[in-house]
Amino acid sequence: MKLGFSTLSLFMKPIQDMINIGKRDGFELIELLSEGPYIPYNLLEHEEILNNINNKGIELYIHGPNVDINLASLNKGIREESIKQICETIDLADKLNGKAITVHAGQVGRNDERIRKVVIDYAIESINKCIDYGKDNNKKVKISVENLPNRFNFIGNSVSELEYIQENTGSSITIDTGHANTCKNCREFFDLNNIIYYHIHDNDGKKDQHLVLKEGNLDLNLLKKVDNGIIELNNYENVLKTKNIIEELNLRN
Repeated sequence: MKLGFSTLSLFMKPIQDMINIGKRDGFELIELLSEGPYIPYNLLEHEEILNNINNKGIELYIHGPNVDINLASLNKGIREESIKQICETIDLADKLNGKAITVHAGQVGRNDERIRKVVIDYAIESINKCIDYGKDNNKKVKISVENLPNRFNFIGNSVSELEYIQENTGSSITIDTGHANTCKNCREFFDLNNIIYYHIHDNDGKKDQHLVLKEGNLDLNLLKKVDNGIIELNNYENVLKTKNIIEELNLRN
């Protein structure tokens, strides 16, 4: 397994510091969380920052903006702004030689199957627009749709729904181990096609808690299927704890 971490754990630090810390601690990958000061249109204005990221020799993934946007929104204006920000993330990833951008398919505001079917179609339409933007502008970065926790308002929170979105967009898939663990058929998520990388964290099988491995009940044998893993935790001390557990399990290349 190639191993990295999400910059969620070092949120608000300068990007150069986060990259340097990752390299110091032997990580091969890093996922840049595009929220707050790291929103793509902010970073694209700073050529010096982009050059510093490019020169660190760590494989880069990007988590597209998610807070307050919704690719599946019933509101056309919200969908258009969401698409715009993902397309800006594609531009950022292109400048940084990023491998993939993880996106959330979106949310539905009411627990109504009629509405759910409509917003899934909106999600597919939005994701396809983002993929087409990349193709039309000769961007090599892949769009990867993440499975979300088992809550009614999330789109792509089941194997069948995620697979349906993937098949109708040609996207890649990001499997979040903790999100999958909130579903009864957790193992099936790991058997989907076109998985490009994984978010690694644990929970009690009920809530999306982002725990260190072994603090929840995730079947750690499933991690044997992981080729590229991003530890996604809220603080860096816990990132290192999980890294040590993965190394104790002899899962690294």
